[in-house]
Order: sequence, then structure tokens, then C-alpha cells
Amino acid sequence: MKRRDFIKTGVAAGAALTLNFDGLQAALKSNNMVVEQVPDMVAVMGGEPEAMLDKALEELGGIGKFIKKGQKVVIKPNIGWDRKPELAANTNPGLVKALIKKCLDAGAEKVTVFDQTCDNWQRCYDNSGIAAAAKEAGAIVMPANEEKYFREVTIPNGVILKKAKIHEALVEADAWINMPILKNHGGAKLSCAMKNYMGIVWDRRFFHSNDLQQCIADICTWEKKPVLNIVDAYRIMHQNGPQGKSAADVATIKSLIASPNIIAVDTAALGMFNQVKKLDIAAVTHLGKGESLNLGSTDLKKINIKRVRM
Repeated sequence: MKRRDFIKTGVAAGAALTLNFDGLQAALKSNNMVVEQVPDMVAVMGGEPEAMLDKALEELGGIGKFIKKGQKVVIKPNIGWDRKPELAANTNPGLVKALIKKCLDAGAEKVTVFDQTCDNWQRCYDNSGIAAAAKEAGAIVMPANEEKYFREVTIPNGVILKKAKIHEALVEADAWINMPILKNHGGAKLSCAMKNYMGIVWDRRFFHSNDLQQCIADICTWEKKPVLNIVDAYRIMHQNGPQGKSAADVATIKSLIASPNIIAVDTAALGMFNQVKKLDIAAVTHLGKGESLNLGSTDLKKINIKRVRM
């Protein structure tokens, strides 16, 4: 509890000893006691990845708000490409490591990390730095390179996508955290929290053959939604995504966004992306399609956002 809140709470508690219930209610209505509202989203700028994660979770109420003791947890980063961390094709390994430790400290029974990669899975896992970081933090690193790891589920609210095979670790999980990196994408235009769902499914060809943007929105309606979306925007790939070609494709903006609201978090991430290269929201049609499926709102004025500069 912050010191100012402790003082205000103490004053109110003292008043309860001398005032009747009606008097206490009147005191509350007159704003003599202030309760700080937990934000719907936190955007942190200017720090190192681990420090920004600490701050975002602190502002959201702590990791214990999202992860409970004894839960089987999945953290789903982007590990899709055989690229080193500095090329911003995959989620920052230090950020993944820090989040794993927080989940285990919160009492998670186990934490599993996986991605259905585009390049050779072993090279992606190793060269991204994520496999080593995850193992050091105490997580289980699972492959997703064979269909045997996936189970079919229904997507009843999907417009085009009505069923999909989803990785068994996620099907069995009690809670999962979606942890994409923010980057450009040739087909989807923006790769962030919604697009990161494509790494949980086996058959991505169906997406590309049947309206990619709509299928991205559809898969996000699956009943087991992430308890939190954490966007790595320390380095972003602003062109030639999703795998990139060189360091010229990367900009360092030292930012992180966290929210349970997937539409809002991707909308805010688009705003950060636009600091480097202009991308109209009308081009990122999976956002509007997701909004139509009641996954959230692109109107950021409707939510409480806490902005922190470190």
C-alpha cells in the first residue's frame, strides 16, 4: 500500500470508531477517502525490459492477480524465426525469463513455453535465446513441430474458422499469458497480440488461404483467453516483417504494454508502431473484425490507461 493511501485509510478507520454508519457513508461520498483505481492497461516507456515488466505488473495489481498458486501456466512468446534477439523477430528472451520467474514465485505448479515456429524449431528456440532463458528460469520448453502435440477444439464464434488444432500445453493449462513482440507483417500488416495466436495452432495454411485477417480475429474468440497480454516493444521491426532482413529493419523504442484486453493492447501497440512508421488502423483489419466479435474496443478513450515513463 502506498504511504498516502495508508494515511487516508487510517483516517477513515479512525472515523469509523466515532461516526455511525451513515456518517461513514457520507464521509466516503464526500471523497475524504480516495481509492486508487487499478488501470485496464499499463504502457511503460524508457526502461530496460525486466524493469518495465516489474512496473507494469505492479501497476496492474501484481502477478498474483493473474496467476494463482498451483496453476499450470503457459507463456506464449513469439519464437517463430531463426534470428538473434537484436533483430526483433522474436520476443526478448530476458523478458520471457523474468515473467517465468514471476509466475513460479506466484506459486505456479509449472510454466511451459512453446511456439509453432516458421523456421526450423530447434534453431528458432536456440538462436532467439528463449530456450536457454526459459530453462534457466525453471520453465518447461516444449516443441510444437509435429501434429501429435496438437488437439482439435471448436471455435463456435468464428466467422470462417470453426475449429482448430491447438497445442496440448495450452489446452491443458489453467492460465496463459500472451507475450508477442511488436512488428511489421506483410500479410496481417501488424504482428502483435492477436497475430501471436497463430503460433498456438497447427494448420496456419488454412489462415493464409481463407482470409488471414478474419481467421486471426476468429482464433482469438477461442474460449480459453489469455489472462494477460504483454507486448514487447523494446525493439520493434518496422519493415520487412515478420522475419526481417537486417538491423536497418529495427527501431529501439524501449516500451512495453500490458493488459488483459487484447483489442485495446493491439490498438495501443499500433500507436507505438506509428511513432516509427505510419500504419493506418484501417489496414489492420483483424482489429476491426475482432471488435465486431466483441473481443474489445479500439476506442482507447473507453479504458483506463496508466502511462509510466522510467
